[in-house]
Amino acid sequence: MAEMKFEDALKRLEKIVGELESGNLSLDESLEKYEEGIRLSKACSKKLEVAKKKVEILLKSEDGSVELKPFDEKLAEEDMKPEIKKKRAKTEEGLF
Repeated sequence: MAEMKFEDALKRLEKIVGELESGNLSLDESLEKYEEGIRLSKACSKKLEVAKKKVEILLKSEDGSVELKPFDEKLAEEDMKPEIKKKRAKTEEGLF
């Protein structure tokens, strides 16, 4: 899937949810839509996390001025990997 803007991905996700809720899809169509929805949901979550990290970089100094530190998106993604592993382990524990 090509890189999609957050807003476009969210609109597509909302459309998929509506289609799934309608109950008018075959099982195969429903599974395809569900898989696409999961991919879109993960992409949106990732974009939100990156945006959150960018906002957190803005720091106020003692004199009240705002200082902008350089943001390294790859570093932020690396920081998120342990959190993702914890979530997966927790989810997998509930399966068995």
